[in-house]
Amino acid sequence: MGFDKSNRGPREGDFITIKSYKHDGSLHRTWRDTMVLKTSENAIIGLNDHTLVTEDDGRRWVTREPAIVYFHKKYWFNIIAMIRDNGVSYYCNLASPYVLDKEALKYIDYDLDVKVFPDGEKHLLDADEYAVHSKKWHYPPEIDKILKAHVKILVDWINDETGPFSQGYIDIWYARYQHLMQQRLKDRR
Repeated sequence: MGFDKSNRGPREGDFITIKSYKHDGSLHRTWRDTMVLKTSENAIIGLNDHTLVTEDDGRRWVTREPAIVYFHKKYWFNIIAMIRDNGVSYYCNLASPYVLDKEALKYIDYDLDVKVFPDGEKHLLDADEYAVHSKKWHYPPEIDKILKAHVKILVDWINDETGPFSQGYIDIWYARYQHLMQQRLKDRR
């Protein structure tokens, strides 16, 4: 279940694989079967729902709730909006802009994460991991500068409820996913 491997790229309703790597090129994590909800020149919006995730050590698990994913070619972060009974929680990865090839949507994970709780509380996570990996893999000073600038952009988006951080965005894209799933069920009959 992938997208047509021609040059057109994925279309709405297609399923893609997402792969995150570390700075040294090692595979970090893989998500199978993310449904594409929208593609544009610079962004992809998708949805994971009970999606198989494989960790670098081979452990596998399945996502528990629907999550809208947002990737951009110009921003050094991606956003996962997890739709839960108590509201939307966000997990934001500081990461390279994505690339898309015939195999998967790919990016480099730069350790730092911002978690946003349904009440709006924010936490910067994994600063210690970032410090260790920065030394271990010799992150260039430009990467450090870019990531710090993009943390600020990300926090502004969160504070201003821009894009993926607005309830309207969540409502629109989750409804689109539900519609596409209903269409798939009708098409199978």
